[in-house]
Amino acid sequence: MTQKTPLHARHLALGARMVPFAGWQMPLHYGSQLSEHLAVRRDAGLFDVSHMRLIDLSGRDARPFLQKLLANDVARLKRPGKALYSCMLNPQGGVLDDLICYFVAKDAYRLVVNAASADRDLGWMTRQADGYRLELTSRRELAMIAVQGPNACAKALPLLPPGLSEAAGLAPFHGIGQGDWFVARTGYTGEDGLEIMLPQSQVEGLWERLLQAEITPCGLGARDSLRLEAGMNLYGNDMDEGISPLECGLAWTVAWQPEERTFIGREALQRIADAPQRRHFTGLLLEAKGVLRQGMALFSGERPVGEITSGGFSPSLQRSIAMARVSADAGEQIQVDLRGKRLPLRRVKLPFLRNGKAMFDF
Repeated sequence: MTQKTPLHARHLALGARMVPFAGWQMPLHYGSQLSEHLAVRRDAGLFDVSHMRLIDLSGRDARPFLQKLLANDVARLKRPGKALYSCMLNPQGGVLDDLICYFVAKDAYRLVVNAASADRDLGWMTRQADGYRLELTSRRELAMIAVQGPNACAKALPLLPPGLSEAAGLAPFHGIGQGDWFVARTGYTGEDGLEIMLPQSQVEGLWERLLQAEITPCGLGARDSLRLEAGMNLYGNDMDEGISPLECGLAWTVAWQPEERTFIGREALQRIADAPQRRHFTGLLLEAKGVLRQGMALFSGERPVGEITSGGFSPSLQRSIAMARVSADAGEQIQVDLRGKRLPLRRVKLPFLRNGKAMFDF
């Protein structure tokens, strides 16, 4: 059965076009995906991300368990509130999910996982936790909203409870909690901003206050074009159980040191890292008219060399952009098959944009 977030009625009241997504009814847009996208790049946008799952871990074995579970190393989290992005792998080195791990307090962590894979993730974690002294708690009673954009913090921070005023001084990828509220400077758009976790009973009130502060409500459409410009992966498109983090641009999230840390998937990942023909992940810019889409085939001359994993039109760059997985010998001269025509592409380093500015020369 399709689920609804606690803000479902507010989305309908705003005239959102609702669509099914990962088992939930979610807003695609509120009238204009383009306006919502540009609002985030130029001012501030508001997202309901309550469909994502919060999972708390507590107990004296929480840290060693996470050091086994995740490819990144939570030992890097030295102070409460610090966050870390990581992949959770299967024994074959494939990505079961990508997630954010917050160090909440001594022996206490919070994971934020994707909506579509949340139940599978929790089952996997529960099985791996056998023998560890810890407790896993799915926090379904909490909601989450994100405020993103260059003016997001200035507009949103005054509307938070007084005890969370310290969030104004947070560095990126840090958070602060008070009771069941947790505010973190993380996001999925490439802009500054906040992700706010709070009780479902209080989320409508905060949502309305943020709207009154002239923060633009944004749907899944804008979220996808923003994350594409920011070069951020989408689970199910750019990575899945059959793809390693080394083949989807996430090698930087794998902590190889210390060598004695035996995280799940490490041996398989080492074999993939040593393989000379390992596929590469790259950014692409279309040098002609048209829109790049997921699944389009790529060629070097007549030789197939890969496919697009995420693609679309960039409202900020006014160009068609994509992320793709290509063979190690693909070279720089790549073409895309677009409706039977071979069109030239330019390989560029990801991300396409950072803080609203293009990261390459046109």
